[in-house]
Amino acid sequence: MPKAVWKGRVLAESDQTVEVDGYTYFPPEAVRTEYLIPSETTSVCQWKGVASYYHVKVDSDINPDAAWSYRSPKPEAARIQNWIAFWRGIEIR
Repeated sequence: MPKAVWKGRVLAESDQTVEVDGYTYFPPEAVRTEYLIPSETTSVCQWKGVASYYHVKVDSDINPDAAWSYRSPKPEAARIQNWIAFWRGIEIR
């Protein structure tokens, strides 16, 4: 079962993940939101839309903008609406 791990903590775990553009997206209910802090950062993907980011915090360590989701994706990406992906050193096992 895929899981996202950083600093020895499991941030998300699910057997219902979706791979998009080389990133693993986890359904919202599989993510431990106590490790996420909303960020003001956004980015735009031509086919998915606007991504909203989260800082990942484990104990006193913060990994800035290390997770993101598409809250209102374009129709082509509707299947990952509100699903969360990780990067910047967060390991997907």
